[in-house]
Amino acid sequence: MHTVILIVKAILFLVLDVLELAMLARAIMSWIDPMRGTRIMYVLEVITEPIILPFRRLLAKLRWGEGFPLDIAFLLAVLALALIRALISL
Repeated sequence: MHTVILIVKAILFLVLDVLELAMLARAIMSWIDPMRGTRIMYVLEVITEPIILPFRRLLAKLRWGEGFPLDIAFLLAVLALALIRALISL
């Protein structure tokens, strides 16, 4: 049973690693104007948007962060991934 738990944790960490790398790549590529609208950016958006979208909806309902120069929903999604990683490590 202990081996199964370790395997599940390893898979979860791998998924989190991929998501965190995709988030980082999306953030960096969003600063480069020629990258907008490319296939790579589309793939990154497809991977990361399901994580960011709930935070966007929540912030829209709360009307918080409007006009703020940073994407608060993106930052909250990154923090959520870090929290999930910490909880899995326990």
